[in-house]
Order: sequence, then structure tokens, then C-alpha cells
Amino acid sequence: MCMTDHRIVEWIRNKFRSLSGELSERPRRCWAAVEAASLGHGGVSAVSEATGIARSTIRRGLRDLRGGQTLPEGQQRRSGGGRKRAEEIDTELCLALERLVDPESRGDPESPLRWTCKSTRLLARQLTKQGHPVSSTLVGQLLNEAGYSLQANRKTREGLSHPDRDAQFRRINRRIQEQQRLGQPAISVDTKKKETLGKKKNPGRTWRRKRQPIEVDTHDFPDPVKGKAVPYGVYDLDRNEAWVSLGISSDTAEFAVESIRRWWRRLGNRSYAEAKRLLITADCGGSNGNRNRLWKVELPKLSNELDLEIEVCHFPPGTSKWNKVEHRLFCHVTRNWQGRPLESYEVVIELLSATTTTTGLRVHAKLDGSKYEKGRKVKDAEIELLNIQPAKFHGEWNYVIHPQM
Repeated sequence: MCMTDHRIVEWIRNKFRSLSGELSERPRRCWAAVEAASLGHGGVSAVSEATGIARSTIRRGLRDLRGGQTLPEGQQRRSGGGRKRAEEIDTELCLALERLVDPESRGDPESPLRWTCKSTRLLARQLTKQGHPVSSTLVGQLLNEAGYSLQANRKTREGLSHPDRDAQFRRINRRIQEQQRLGQPAISVDTKKKETLGKKKNPGRTWRRKRQPIEVDTHDFPDPVKGKAVPYGVYDLDRNEAWVSLGISSDTAEFAVESIRRWWRRLGNRSYAEAKRLLITADCGGSNGNRNRLWKVELPKLSNELDLEIEVCHFPPGTSKWNKVEHRLFCHVTRNWQGRPLESYEVVIELLSATTTTTGLRVHAKLDGSKYEKGRKVKDAEIELLNIQPAKFHGEWNYVIHPQM
């Protein structure tokens, strides 16, 4: 074949364009070798010019055809063929990558990415600066092969627990069982987080027609007119029944005790007409915390008003998630109003009251429109006048208030 015969080259080029999309590496090499052999002298150069396939590849195809070499099904080249992996060429690459990703365990606290978000692009850029030229795609592959994956933080560490934590848990459980055995009321109380009212985004999703989401405000800044809702829950541990007072101002001890008062008037008094003692289980912090002086001033007022002994058992510090009101009431409330903007107090009340479970939870909710003063001070003289009897076991957590007639 004459190498100046451009018609032959164009003819091969058109054939290759028609077939290239259907050919993998091995069939492409064999086809190019067959075409070169059919053209005779100069065929390798003509096919290489027309297709862009390297002359060495075409010659290797010719050798394979002459030798009748066969490869296993699915294999495109002889074992060991092709470009070597980057980590084989650069034996220090994987170690350099691990030093960047995990500097603490690899002993390199001075890593340039020690305090930086380690994206594959940044890792590739830093490796290249260190003399290990790689792409971000290869970095991702190497990380996967090394057992790395993108992971979020996991809340598992509870910190140092009080040495008497389990003993206090046992005491609380024992006191609840004794109250229930005697037909006396036992409640779990706490405040749910404040909710911003208005057309605000509420986490979660709810069923809607496609492409018809509820439109809410771009920003979640509090509305100075609508304000915030403060739900305080009182959960009856025996009857699986809850009362929620929805406050409009501050979450204070006065508001907490008033919520318990309203629960007693609406529900407790009817359910426990012969009650002599009320057991309250509460967290160690917040408006009903064991160190809240106003809490201990307001509870005796309630005791005198209801003519009830009030026993309080606080959960140890850092164990609020074990409070029954959290996972028997508030979690179901959150599930019920997920994806729904809490536009007004009325909407919140309706959603609270509609909360149910398969175990028969009933929720009663009312708005408490009173204003409660935040930061109210309690004098030492007021504390000294209180009739509070601490228990022998952690009296700061367990105490009884007797009514004063």
C-alpha cells in the first residue's frame, strides 16, 4: 500500500468510527491487527493514522494473531499488562495519605490538614505538593480500599457519671412501684424545648401532593408578635395520660408548679380522689431542678393548697433522657407535628391534643396565658421557713414536703 493513498486511510477511519463504540480493548486491538495485515506493507502505519491506535498496540495484536494466543473470557490483556497502579509506582503514597487523613494515629500532629475539612480535592492537592501527584478520584478509591468512609459524629459518650447514679435509678423505680401499689399518683415532669411560632420550618416530613410543599419563611428568626410556645409536660406514669400546659412567656419554676396544679385540677383529682401523697420525678436542672430555690418555694404552696404530701425524686445529673416524660410523651409529640409549621398557639394545642400511640397515650393540652417573671430571687429567710424533709440517701435529690395546716 502506498502511504500517500489518503483514500485508504479515510476508508479505515470511517470503518473505525462505525465500530469503535462497540469494541472493547481486546477486540479493538484484534480488529486493527486484521486491517493492518490485509493492507500489507505500511498497513500498521495506515491503521494507526486512521484510528489513533498506537503502532505498538497494533503490532502486539499481530503477534497475538500469529501465535494464536487466547486469553480467559473477559480479560483484555495478558496478566501484568497495562499501566501499574499508582500505589505500586509510588510506594509511599498510601502512607502519606493516611498521615493526612488520620494524623493522630499516624504520628504526624503537624499535618497541614490537621484542622481542615479533609475533602478528596484538598487531600489530592496536598499530596501533589508533597511529591505524590494524584487525582481526587484516586484519593477516594484509596480511602475506600483502606477501610475509610465518610462518617458523622456519634453520640455515645455520656461523660463521667455519678457513682450513685444506678442506686438513684433503683430508688426512683422502687418509689414509683410503691406508689402504684398503693393507688397513689406518680408523675414525670419536664419542659419540652421552646418552639418558635409562625411560618417556620419544622424538621421532618409529612405526606403532601407532589411538588406542593408547605412554603415557610427562609429564616427562622423569632416573630416578635407571635413569640414562642413553652410546652411543660406532666405524665401520669400509671395511667399513660399526659397534661401539657402551653406557656407564652418564660420557663420558670412558678410556671412548672402551676402546670402540675392544673394537671391535678383537671385530671389528677378525678383519678386519685383518695390520694395522700404525690410523687414527682424530675430532672436535676431547669425550672424543676433540685437546686432551683424558687421550685422549692412554690412546691410547699401547692402542697398546702392540695393538702397532699409531695415527694420529689430527681434524676442524677446528665441522665435527663431517662426521664419517662421524654420517651413516653415528648418524642411522640415531635413525631406527630413533624413537617408542620407551628403557626400559632391554637395549632400547637391541636397537635398536642391529637398525639396518640398504639399503647393508648392520651394527651390533654391547654394554653397558659399567664406571664411569669424571669429571674425572680428567693431570699434565705424564705428557704429557712420551708417544711422540706430530705431523705437519708442524697437528700439533695430526694425530699418530702408536708402540708402546713
